Amino acid sequence: ANVVEGVQNIHEFELIPSLNVDFAIISNPTSEHRSVIEKLIPYNIPMFIEKPLFSELGQEQLVADIIDQDIKTYVACNLRFLHSLKFAKDFIAGKRVNEVNIYCGSYLPDWRPGADFRKVYSANADMGGGVHIDLIHELDYTHWLFGRPDKITSVKRNSSSLAITAFDYTNFIFEYPGFTACIVLNYYRKDSKRACEIVCEDGTLVVDLLKNTVQWNGEEVFSSPQTIIDTYPDQIQFFNDEILSGNSQFNNVTEAYQILKACLQAN
Repeated sequence: ANVVEGVQNIHEFELIPSLNVDFAIISNPTSEHRSVIEKLIPYNIPMFIEKPLFSELGQEQLVADIIDQDIKTYVACNLRFLHSLKFAKDFIAGKRVNEVNIYCGSYLPDWRPGADFRKVYSANADMGGGVHIDLIHELDYTHWLFGRPDKITSVKRNSSSLAITAFDYTNFIFEYPGFTACIVLNYYRKDSKRACEIVCEDGTLVVDLLKNTVQWNGEEVFSSPQTIIDTYPDQIQFFNDEILSGNSQFNNVTEAYQILKACLQAN
């Protein structure tokens, strides 16, 4: 690892007890999350885990071990801290929802300028890539806004002009009592769009996540200068203030694992 002033690099887990460690950030490749979490459990330190929690299912025992030892965890889904989505969550409280449409489309070749997009993990099924897992944020905030659905189905395809092996299109259907949420994700849209439309009995709420604005029946009712990048410090501050103190169970491993199941099991 690079040498950074004020940062101590260690290369053996056995050194952890000799240090005053407040928490661990797990931000290595998703496929390596399981092995690192397993090695951290005996030290009983809080964990800030980058999304998605794991790259595959079958981790029920590991999740149970974390819960049994009462280890504080948070799985990082920063869109929960976007001002427009937070406004929307409060705005729809108590309203009768009839339909939800969530869309996120962007152009994968633009994600990493200068790199061959067909060689990055996002484009390759054998590397665990795919739009369904890359954009799990949309599934996460749907759970956050509306709770766990009664039934989940999906269509996943890779038939676009990108010609990649990973899924470049996914359409999830979340069925709730009284309404259905449709979540469409893709890698091939050049004019990026990221939006959430909530059709209520008395009107329609539209959240533009890229502009951080909210419209109600066509009129803007909220806007914020906050960018998505700005949500990262808000997220780590929340982790420090609420998760480490034990005041919140916000998106812990149990909740995040349920969302991962929705992502990987639905068909």
